[in-house]
Amino acid sequence: MLFNMAGSNNDIPEMNLDANYTAKKSVMPENTNSEQKKMEKTKKELEKLKGFIMKKYNFVQAISILPPQSLKVVIEEEIGDDIPPEKLEKLMKKIHMHIIVPDDKEKKINEIKKAIVEQIEKTKQDVWVHIKTPSDVWEICFDSKFELLSAIAMSFPLQDKGILGALRVAEIHKSLVVQKFEKYVVSYVLGGSLIRGDAVKTSDVDVFVIINDTDVKRMPRLELKERLRSIIYQYVGEAGALAGVQNKLEPQIYLLTDFWDAVKDAHPVMFTFIRDGVPIYDRGTFMPWKSLLKMGKLKPSPEAIDMFMSMGDDVIPRSRKLLLHEVFTNIFWGVTTPAQALLMLYGLPPPNAKKELLNDFKREFLNTKMIEKKYVDFLEKVITTWREYEHGKIKEMTGKEIDKFLDEMKDYLKRLKELREQIEKQFQEKTIEQIYKDVFDLLESITGKKSQIAVIKSFEEDFVKQSKFTPQNLRILNNIVSARNDFKKGKLNAHKVDNARKEAESLVGDLIEFSQRKDLIALEKGRMRVKYSDKNKEKIAEIVNADGNSFLIKDNEIFKINNKLEKSSMDELSKAVDNQKKKKNVEINSKVLEVLKKELGQFEILM
Repeated sequence: MLFNMAGSNNDIPEMNLDANYTAKKSVMPENTNSEQKKMEKTKKELEKLKGFIMKKYNFVQAISILPPQSLKVVIEEEIGDDIPPEKLEKLMKKIHMHIIVPDDKEKKINEIKKAIVEQIEKTKQDVWVHIKTPSDVWEICFDSKFELLSAIAMSFPLQDKGILGALRVAEIHKSLVVQKFEKYVVSYVLGGSLIRGDAVKTSDVDVFVIINDTDVKRMPRLELKERLRSIIYQYVGEAGALAGVQNKLEPQIYLLTDFWDAVKDAHPVMFTFIRDGVPIYDRGTFMPWKSLLKMGKLKPSPEAIDMFMSMGDDVIPRSRKLLLHEVFTNIFWGVTTPAQALLMLYGLPPPNAKKELLNDFKREFLNTKMIEKKYVDFLEKVITTWREYEHGKIKEMTGKEIDKFLDEMKDYLKRLKELREQIEKQFQEKTIEQIYKDVFDLLESITGKKSQIAVIKSFEEDFVKQSKFTPQNLRILNNIVSARNDFKKGKLNAHKVDNARKEAESLVGDLIEFSQRKDLIALEKGRMRVKYSDKNKEKIAEIVNADGNSFLIKDNEIFKINNKLEKSSMDELSKAVDNQKKKKNVEINSKVLEVLKKELGQFEILM
């Protein structure tokens, strides 16, 4: 019943996992009305109890309800496995609340438990309280009581600051991995912020999986590691989805032989891992290592000691080199990247920072007097210094030299921000002027060439009021004119320019469509189709009358009709059609029909 309760105020998702932690939905009988009411009452009571606990003890890290299928092992651990069956059965009918408090509150556990029990007695709830610290939870793992840890990890969360979710996603991932590779998994160990007590709801969960490769004969060890690693990493997403938490698993996969070699070589990561790690699955390998380390029996080899001692020999020159690389790399890209960005803003493709950048920057901004020479000189100095560093000519740089670069860089970046404003203003001016020109060029083709005021008036009187365009079109036109005037007065900003551009797209589309319809109507007036016979075959030809000329199009050829048919071209026809668009009437020479009859014989005009 408890595993189907609604989530708490902490947005903990519902869980439907069975004792084996596979993604199986629980199949439960339908509740009667009385059972449903009892369930709702229980949920409310638990929420109130949680509220009481968090208000009084806001340091509590997690509150959860232990799963019914795990209660026997939990009760036997706390009371003893010799508990009478009647008492065990009675205790298993209770709701078991598990609370985790920080290690530094261990001495207050009895006080906390007493206060909670008193609150439970007041509300007459049938709840048994278990209070543990993170250290208590880890001790369960050190004692190889992994079933107990599973019960805590898979308990239903009422409150969680991070530890419970991290445990849950690791437990599910461990179960998936062990089910698939039980033969090979030696240890599954937790580490990182979860063990340190720093885990929150978004913390990564560091886990170490050690794979036994000592009896692998048919497959190279590296291939085994990569195959297992691939599948184990696939389970990360599945475990996260099943756990319903934000914590992301970060598994590290080691072969047993490689791990042991690293231990012998005193690899610091391995020593830290053994010292601080907590196993949630172990086949008798990890805990002996941990004990040996505590006893001082895990010692680095003489070769490892020599290697670590020698690491200090070249620290100073290596550090200087690393410092130069780190600092000047940041300076180089911090200077060149904004310059590239401004060139792209100016409409150029991004130039190579080491090759084309300086020349492009000079050409576009220095030669046009948009920026002062000292800033271009600084850019050149940075690029030249970088080249010399790359070629090994500069091996060190003093702090004073670095400070000078940084001071100049500060002034340079300030000036580039001002240059950006200049470029954006130019772009805005170019944009608004282009919008204005496009719109009025189209309007003049419709209304005729007139002054701005006359064009707008004609558009309103002859087209908008005649319902050939909408009032919205007129509003957009007036907005464009207003935006252009505002820009000239220095009142327009980028946002208004962009709005004008977007609105202009709609108006331009409507104007083009109207012009095309108008041109099509004009063109259709001068277009005819004729049917004629050629070698006893019926054919269709087209006549286009445009700009005082007539053209015959037949058999994919174009002829101009004068006193006879003369070979013409598509360019000549297109030019005549364009000229005709400017005229209202179509002129047709009366001799055209006579020439056609002479050339085609008897023909029929198709309407």
